[in-house]
Amino acid sequence: MNMKSKMVVVYYSHSGITKAVAEFIKEKVGGDIFEIEPLEPYPSSYNATLELANKELASGYKPTLKKRLGNMDDYDVIFLGSPVWCGTIAPAVTSFLSTHDLSGKTIIPFCTHGGGGESNTFRDIRMLTPGSTVFVGGSFMGNPQRKISTWIEIQLNQKS
Repeated sequence: MNMKSKMVVVYYSHSGITKAVAEFIKEKVGGDIFEIEPLEPYPSSYNATLELANKELASGYKPTLKKRLGNMDDYDVIFLGSPVWCGTIAPAVTSFLSTHDLSGKTIIPFCTHGGGGESNTFRDIRMLTPGSTVFVGGSFMGNPQRKISTWIEIQLNQKS
């Protein structure tokens, strides 16, 4: 990857864990950062959020987002982060991917989870980003900074 590539870290975070990982990645790679925010926030209760997420994922619902990343043409590399919800990306991330053309971009996905691993997260990102180069994803339980640093180094040394 060209070290002069313009990078942005794009993420959705419900509990703050994915946000902490995204901010750490931005600190390490530079570039910009963009938070995906649904117009209607999810409930604060874990069980209520899980129930709503299950319904949204089953129906293919894509929540309306508060804002778009307006300057997508300025970026070559997108670090894309999501918590793992019901085995995949959060619906807000699906909304982001369906409203932004990432063709020709390099996507470096990452996810956070509570112990269940990435499941179908990276497969689903690949399916939703045709025309993009999707690197190996980083799956993190919590915010393990040493593991994230090693993963970033590997990603930045790949050829797109």
